[in-house]
Amino acid sequence: MKKGAIFLLMISFQTGISQNSDIMKNTIYQFTVNDIEGNKFDFQELKGKKIMVVNTASKCGLTPQYKGLQELYDKYKDSGFVIVGFPANNFLWQEPGSDEKILSFCEKNYGVTFPMMSKISVNGKQYASNL
Repeated sequence: MKKGAIFLLMISFQTGISQNSDIMKNTIYQFTVNDIEGNKFDFQELKGKKIMVVNTASKCGLTPQYKGLQELYDKYKDSGFVIVGFPANNFLWQEPGSDEKILSFCEKNYGVTFPMMSKISVNGKQYASNL
């Protein structure tokens, strides 16, 4: 996999609460999101695993990253490693498809089996509504 070919999704929460409050004790395990098939995905189920969260897009120059991500997942999934993909259309509109189209594209072209979540917005006001 090419260096820099993976975009890590950095999760930050703008809540208006100071950094000294209890919000800083929150973890990824408190969140439940929808997966790409519309099912609930509870991060609590990943406790004890090494989690790599990635932002993906099917029409990006780095789309072949799916192949490398799948190889990485296949190599280490039995060692407690999981990749969680979050498609987003925020960057030059490179993920315009529906969840169904994204899933079909990922499976057909790259054999993706790691968990993919429903398409989200990773910036602006829409971001907060995805949580």
